[in-house]
Amino acid sequence: MSAGGGTRAIVAALLANLGIAVTKFIAWALSGSSSMLAEAIHSVADSGNQILLLFGGRRAQREATPLHPFGFGRERYIYAFIVSIVLFSVGGLFALYEAWHKFQHPTPITAWKWLPVTVLLVAIVLESFSFRTAIVESNAVRGKASWKEFIRRAKAPELPVILLEDLGALVGLVFALIGVSMTLITGSGYWDAAGTMMIGLLLVVIAVVLALETKSLLLGESATDEHVKAIAAAIANGPEVERVIHMRTMHLGPEELLVAAKIAVRHDETADEVAKGIDAAEARIREAVPIAKVIYLEPDIYYQKG
Repeated sequence: MSAGGGTRAIVAALLANLGIAVTKFIAWALSGSSSMLAEAIHSVADSGNQILLLFGGRRAQREATPLHPFGFGRERYIYAFIVSIVLFSVGGLFALYEAWHKFQHPTPITAWKWLPVTVLLVAIVLESFSFRTAIVESNAVRGKASWKEFIRRAKAPELPVILLEDLGALVGLVFALIGVSMTLITGSGYWDAAGTMMIGLLLVVIAVVLALETKSLLLGESATDEHVKAIAAAIANGPEVERVIHMRTMHLGPEELLVAAKIAVRHDETADEVAKGIDAAEARIREAVPIAKVIYLEPDIYYQKG
């Protein structure tokens, strides 16, 4: 994923959520709808999350230091994981608490009845534009992968996070619209509470999915199958290397890959020839997979067993 594509999707979502949050708070203050309050807090949480993603992206660009010799690329994963925690606690748990409180004391919407529905409809339109931006930016990088595969396998966390947040926001708005509309039709505040509960459960599920996926990135994922094959072919595609004995890869960040491999060289080569061969193999790797920034090749003699 290009950093620019991810940033555009984040900024689009941030601008939409800031505007929506203000209107939702106004609608809640005037109507007293718990669904509107849950949605307003949801928008605040999403806005904070998008700021965290932008902040993490900037921090990840820092140069490597003696204390952190492999750089700070994983900061993007750390802040994406924090996003899942914020979404779970500030968004999901607050909505569930508000639903529980509303079930205990259900009250109908008696003032400014038209305002919550109007705000929710406008919010759905704005969120749809934000979601469309995330889809366009994701389509530019996901290739032939399905949406499920893209979210699970993407090495850059920003677009999957924004996609799930925007999808959750749209579905949550529909839940809120149903709850508010049924409350207005029936006069029962239980519908408003039910809509709030569904919003909370939705946010908790999305937060858990995000946490699991970003945890995998934090632990250190290998390169994609395509990149692994390309690297192995690049190493072996030269007279200096007889074969790849074994190889390990790991993402140091979304656009930075560590490659470590033991390669078989001819037993009669001099040290100078081996060194030049390794340099040539490294050059082929970087040409085949430009994100392979850190490469360690260990020469060895391969002995055929049996």
